[in-house]
Amino acid sequence: MPPITKPAAPPARIEAAPPAPPLAPHERARSQGAARVLLVLALSALGLWILHGFLPALAWALVLAIALWPLYTRLEHRFPPGKHNILLPSLMTAAVALIFLVPLAILGVQAAREAHDVADFVRNAEANGVPAPEFLQHLPYGAAQATAWWNDNLGHAQAGSDLLHRFDNHSVIGASRNFGREVVHRIVLFGFSLVALFFLFRDWRTVRDQSLTACHRLFGPRGERVARQMVASVHGTVDGLVLVGLGEGFLLGIVYYFAGVPHPVLLGAFTAVAAMIPFGAALAIAIAALLLVAAGSAKAAIVVAVAGLVVTFVADHFVRPALIGGTTKLPFLWVLLGILGGVETFGLLGLFVGPAVMAALVLLWREFTEGHDETA
Repeated sequence: MPPITKPAAPPARIEAAPPAPPLAPHERARSQGAARVLLVLALSALGLWILHGFLPALAWALVLAIALWPLYTRLEHRFPPGKHNILLPSLMTAAVALIFLVPLAILGVQAAREAHDVADFVRNAEANGVPAPEFLQHLPYGAAQATAWWNDNLGHAQAGSDLLHRFDNHSVIGASRNFGREVVHRIVLFGFSLVALFFLFRDWRTVRDQSLTACHRLFGPRGERVARQMVASVHGTVDGLVLVGLGEGFLLGIVYYFAGVPHPVLLGAFTAVAAMIPFGAALAIAIAALLLVAAGSAKAAIVVAVAGLVVTFVADHFVRPALIGGTTKLPFLWVLLGILGGVETFGLLGLFVGPAVMAALVLLWREFTEGHDETA
């Protein structure tokens, strides 16, 4: 009789975990919104990191496009663009390039001419020493002692040779290489700014509409008002700083020429650039006056100082506040703080970024304190 075997026990059943309950629609929307915000922040940070070397060039292109936008729109109405809209943006971009390159070329030629005089001075100083400047003999006190000290320490050949040999050749070569590298870098950024400026001219309507739509969606009507105020501040800053600075440089350059200041073209150009920064023209005027004093023309130095004081006083206290404050609706104190703080933080680009930021902050403060409705 065969043995009786018990039937095998069925395998234990593993019960599956119950499915997770579906998220409520509002919870799903919240999680997806948070994920989108994180994705946008991550991609924005990555994009800024990739483009950080070209951000100044893009900012300059934007500033130039905003500053020239009224002129460009008038030209566009006068000469309607064709199908591809390439000719007018190309001509405007080429004009901007010439505005920057032609003065630089003129200054370069002038500097090359002056370099010959500098080389002659160096050779003469090495051979015969550095002669005592004429203004030492006209000092009201201690003229004889100052002239004697100069002749004893710098007025002979050995002193001039020792003075010139104090410069380390390796340091000079290293500084020249760094300067050349910076020049190449600036040229590349300038070219990239011109390329970006061309596309801003060509597609300015699309850029404007998309920017205003984004500001309205992100911040409501207040965002659009802030954007328009920042654009207006750039226009006012260009008129009040760049144009007024060029005017100051032109007028004072004429004064330098008739007063006999050495190198009036170079010094006039330096004055124009320095005058774009409030109270910056005083440095250029002081240099011109000191050059005249060193040449023994004390009366001409006084004339230059007085003329510079009058021109800068009128420009800084009447013309600039009217142009910048009238456009940005800012007290000139905040304009001045925005300009100086912007220059310290961003360099020359801060001339335009600083007042624009101040204009936006003051607009928000006024709307907050005056209780303007957000939907107004």
